[in-house]
Amino acid sequence: MQGLRRHLPGRKVIGVAAGNKKLRKPMPRKYLKKYLQGVRFESVNRRAKFLLLTMDNSATLVIHLGMSGRLGVFAGDSPRAKHDHLRLLLDNGMELRFNDIRRFGFVQVVAPGRDPGEALPAGLGPEPLGPDFTPRYMLKKAVNRKRPLKNFLMENRVVVGIGNIYACETLFHAGITPERNAGDLSAAEWTRVVESSRCVLQQAIGSGGTSISDFVNESGRTGYFQLQLKVYGREGKPCLACATPIVRKTMAGRATFFCPRCQK
Repeated sequence: MQGLRRHLPGRKVIGVAAGNKKLRKPMPRKYLKKYLQGVRFESVNRRAKFLLLTMDNSATLVIHLGMSGRLGVFAGDSPRAKHDHLRLLLDNGMELRFNDIRRFGFVQVVAPGRDPGEALPAGLGPEPLGPDFTPRYMLKKAVNRKRPLKNFLMENRVVVGIGNIYACETLFHAGITPERNAGDLSAAEWTRVVESSRCVLQQAIGSGGTSISDFVNESGRTGYFQLQLKVYGREGKPCLACATPIVRKTMAGRATFFCPRCQK
């Protein structure tokens, strides 16, 4: 998102090209041209896994990347990829392209004057880097919850933006096993979880994001936070802190990695 903020604000959309392949939701071709063509980008924001691109006519382009979506800024004459579902030609000869191989993502347009929140799920929790994500808040949300800690951290109604990779890395940083019941953590342990999540996310942002599988950042380059991962994807390899082999388990259908010695 930081990269998009460098490229998009102030740029005018002079052309819109939308594909006809089915995404999770139908591509709003009519409204893309009606509300975006000839209009400039004003700001770039994020809420949970939704990118909110606000235009200077108060319309908002909402993009959900799904599991494999990519949003990048490319030279207009650069080769197009097979699964480019949306291309916005900019007034500087560059293109904003949305690519999604698995097609679990989607694109929506919120008309000028409408609340962008209309395109988002109701009941989303706070952002992990925001002021409302505190140990006290998490302690209260976890009361009587028997859900495993890692799964609890990934609930969008609890907190948004902590995906599978970051949940694994956060709990290693905090020294707490992902299998603990969320309701059993003390205030001191929640303080460690909150502080660890912020540390991990800030490190990832500074490093350009996490590149696992086929994620590409706004300029078409892979991020490199994967070079700093301590547990994710390291099954059987020695823990970087104690040399104990990293364990992999499946929790809620997701691969979970942790050190059985460092994380209690």
